Formats: sequence, C-alpha cells, structure tokens
Amino acid sequence: MAASSSCSCCSCCTTLRNRFPRPKGFTNLLITKVCLFALLFGVVWSITGSECLPGGNLFGLVILFICSVLGGKLVGMIQLPTLPPFPPLLGMLLSGLVLRNVPYITEAVFIDTHWSSALRNIALAIILTRAGLGLDPTALSRLKAVCVRLAVGPCVVEASVVALVSHFLLGLPWVWGFILGFVLAAVSPAVVVPSMLLLQREGYGVEKGIPTLLMAAGSFDDILAITGFSTCLGIAFSTGSTWMNILKGLLEVVGGVIAGLILGLFLCLFPSTDQEDVVLRTILVLGLSVFSVFFSHVVGFAGAGGLCTLVLAFLAALGWRADKAPVAAMVGRSWDVFQPLLFGLIGAEIRIANLDPTTVGLGLACISIGLVIRLLVTFLVVHFGGFNLKEKLFISVAWLPKATVQAAIGSKALDMAREQSDETLVKFGLDVLTLAVLAILTTAPIGALGIGLAGPRLLARQGKAEDTEVGTTTESSDGIGPEKDTVCLESKL
Repeated sequence: MAASSSCSCCSCCTTLRNRFPRPKGFTNLLITKVCLFALLFGVVWSITGSECLPGGNLFGLVILFICSVLGGKLVGMIQLPTLPPFPPLLGMLLSGLVLRNVPYITEAVFIDTHWSSALRNIALAIILTRAGLGLDPTALSRLKAVCVRLAVGPCVVEASVVALVSHFLLGLPWVWGFILGFVLAAVSPAVVVPSMLLLQREGYGVEKGIPTLLMAAGSFDDILAITGFSTCLGIAFSTGSTWMNILKGLLEVVGGVIAGLILGLFLCLFPSTDQEDVVLRTILVLGLSVFSVFFSHVVGFAGAGGLCTLVLAFLAALGWRADKAPVAAMVGRSWDVFQPLLFGLIGAEIRIANLDPTTVGLGLACISIGLVIRLLVTFLVVHFGGFNLKEKLFISVAWLPKATVQAAIGSKALDMAREQSDETLVKFGLDVLTLAVLAILTTAPIGALGIGLAGPRLLARQGKAEDTEVGTTTESSDGIGPEKDTVCLESKL
C-alpha cells in the first residue's frame, strides 16, 4: 500500500514537471534574486519595523546604495571612440545629489547624519588601508628625483595657493584655507590609473616610463595631501594658543606614526606564518584601521587616525611580503561595497537650494586658479626629467583630475564641526565640502577626456605594452595603491 502511494506521488510530480517545466537561465536568476531580496527585506522589517520603510534610515541607505551602483554602471557605460570610459564615481556622486534635491524623493530617502558620518569614516579607513597595502618598498627605493618632485611639488604649491586665494575670496581663516587646499590638492588615482593602464597597453609613453611614473607618484601625492589635511584639521579643532595648536598638530602626526608602527608590528606577528589565514588577516587589518580612525576622534586627536592606518597597513604588508596580495584583494572587495556609499553620501550632503551662488562662483574661481598654478608647477618639476615638450605637457594635463580623496576627506571637517555644534565652523566645513564636490564634478571628466585626447597625440608609441619590457601593473577598482610587480623607469629619470 505504501509503495503504491509512493509511486502515485512520483507520477504526479513527473506530470507537474512535464506540464510546468522549471525556469532556467535569466528567468531563474531573476526570480531567485527577487525572492532573496524579498526575504531579506522581510527579515529586516520584522526586526527594525519602520526603519526599513520609506522615511526610515535603513530604507534611505539601501535606496542610496542601489541608485549609486546603478548610476555608476550607467556612467561607466558611456564610451566615446578612442577615449577611456568616464569614471563610474561621477554617476555615484550624481545619484546622491539627485536623491537629496528632487522633491518628494528626498522626504522618503532619509539618512541620519550620524550614520552618514560613520559610513564615510569607514570608507576612509578602507581607502587608506588600500593605499598602505599598495605601497611597494622596492619601488620606493627606486624612485628617482623627478617622481619625488612630481608627488610633492604640485601638491604643496596648489594647497598653499588655494589657502591664500580662499582666505581673501571666501573669507576662510588661514588654517581652514589650508584644510581646503590639501583637500583639493590630491590627484585622483581613480581617474589617472585606469587611463594610464590603457595608454600603457597601447604602448604610449612606455619608453620613458611615463605611465609607471604617474601611477607611482599618485600614491605619494595622496598620502602627502592626507597628511597635510590631518595636521591642519587637528590644529583647526584645537583650543588654546596658536603655538599649542601647532604643537598638537605635530603630536598628532608623531602619535599617528608611532601607533601605526606598533599596530603594524602586531599584524606582522599575528597570526603567525603557520596560521596563514587570509580572512583573519583581512579582518584584523580592516578592524584595526577602522578602530584607529574612530578612536582618534574619541581621544581628541582626529588627525592621527588616518596616519596610523596608512603606517600600520604599509608595515603589515612589509611583513607579509608576497602574502599581502590575497589580503589586498579582499580589502578591495570591501571597497566595492563602500565606494557607492561614499560617493552617494557625499552627493547627498549637498542641497542645491541652500547653496550660495556667490560661494559657488568664488569656489570655482579658487579651483581654477589652483589648477592653473598646478599645471605650471607640474610642467616645471618635470623640466629636468629628460622629457620633451609634448611629454611635459601631457604629464601636466594628467595631473589635474580629482575624485576619490576629495570624497573621502572632504566631509570630515564638516562632521567634526557638527559634533561641536558651532555654526561658524559648520559653515566653513560646508564650504570645504561644496568645493570638494565641485572639484570632482569639474576635474574628473575633464581630466579623463584630457588624458584620452592628449595621450595618443603627445606621447610616442612604441608598440603594444605586452611587447615591451615595462613590467606589469595590477589595477585596483579605485586606482589607489596599484601593485607594481616591476617598476622600470628610464635611467634618466
């Protein structure tokens, strides 16, 4: 009897499968994803209630993340003939800007300022970790004077010029002028590195090592800008005499480096080589990095957290040596999640209706003056590097775009000003953030187009890169901290 019942059930199942075949391919994938999303939403709703409904904080974060990802993909699909693709970060930034400034939508997409600040600080910790892991000590020892000049000269001079101009045009105090200057002075590896890899693959400028030179100098340019920014930020939010503020800024630098050395040494020893666990190492390096950034705020030395993260990641990579590649890859995956959140949240901080047209106009003037000076200084610092006129012009153009670092640190001063509930400092912080967003929106597409147009016209082509001995470079998703397997710079550099 039991056997008969079992056969009957099997027969019914076979009949149902024949009449209603199981969906496959894209249909199956779509149904699976929708059901998974519905299940996830149901679990979160059952726990948080109204927080994941329109107007709730979780709902706003999820919508922002989805829109930022879609916006990045749409902008990344824009491909003009003979030009590199537009950086996806522009789409992510514009998505947040649209969500914050479209009526009715902005009411449904609410994001708590505390959550926004925390997520941006986590993204900053991930960026700095990638930068530290990506620094190659062998490449550092081989860097020539022109690379050091290229990393230091334009950054410091542009920061000083922007500080001077913003003090008189925007009325920023001197220390806030230098905060703005170092925010705007960082070059964008997110734009430069993919463009250089494309030119290198096509053989443009490889004989002189120009793509490698720019990718190597980009990391040091960013580290210098972040260091200057952190020092000035510590001075701006200190109380007491000017000399005490300067001393505190120096203490933040020294304290950040010492703390980074201690934590980096810890990561070199734990876990040991007989417990090579990539996941555990990744969790430790990211956990210590995020903790350093947040703990520095708690103890009142906000500028030390970023430096500590850079140093501990670099020292850990130095101890891991060849084993750092899997860790860097996993850290890169975490950046894939936080990159849309970072740029989306930055865009969502800007309310167009509240912007002062005068501030925007004068801000664009500050950015333009800084870029002109940067062009001239870049041209001068590579003058004795063995390049011809066209190559020097190309390097100057390639050193213009700004994006990732501006998004990472542009809002940090505003967050600290909000913590102190000082309306004057909040206004200064909002001015810094507004100019950082304007710099991204203007220089990132101009820089990408300028590199794509100027490269084939100004650089000599020596054939495909795979046929030349220039070494290989592994591209990261944001361009920060590319891992250079071999750095072959021309001896004249």
